Amino acid sequence: MPVTTVDRVVLVLAKAPVAGRVKTRLTPAATPAGAAEVAAAALLDTLDAALAVPGARVVVALEGDPADAACRDELGDALARTLVVRQRGDSLGERIAAAHADVADAFPGAVSVQIGMDTPQVDTALLADALDLVATDAGAALGLALDGGWWALALDDPRRASLITEVPTSRDDTGRRTLHALRAGHPGLVLELPPLSDVDTPDDAVAVADLVPTGRFARAVADALPLPGGLPR
Repeated sequence: MPVTTVDRVVLVLAKAPVAGRVKTRLTPAATPAGAAEVAAAALLDTLDAALAVPGARVVVALEGDPADAACRDELGDALARTLVVRQRGDSLGERIAAAHADVADAFPGAVSVQIGMDTPQVDTALLADALDLVATDAGAALGLALDGGWWALALDDPRRASLITEVPTSRDDTGRRTLHALRAGHPGLVLELPPLSDVDTPDDAVAVADLVPTGRFARAVADALPLPGGLPR
């Protein structure tokens, strides 16, 4: 039987979409259950894009129990097509580095791109382009988010994610600090990917849903969030 070598990995850092534990900034505009449905839709659309990347394996670094999640049956089917590892570490930086180390252990020599579940507008072409960059031209590539964070990290060696472990998160300069840490510590060329908007607030969710009006995410947002003035969508 021929052995297939995995040389490209899409890493998705995710939290099980359990009501009351995800997308809490969407409340009270959405109920906790509605916010969980939005989070589940975002994760499922993200996994669709990741699983369609040619020649890539998808690894999901998961926090929480998907058996308790919204859309658990559909989510379980999607996760069955991936390699699921548990998140490890106290800080977000530690969890990111640990997830990348798991990728390096499972698929030696593979390049990687990491995303989260906050950019459901991401498409397969963006992810494939990021992997192509670090497979050929660059040592790393970072996609800055419009809120000051970042949405994607591509690496020629996943273990180099340790370079950003100490970068403070949830700040309006986290993305720029992360880019600086990569450029200071990585011997290769560090490039920028196109910027995207994260989904944190109701306004973010509506704006991103407008970008991908036919996906699960847009349908979930329409169901969960009212129009201005309190009218149903």
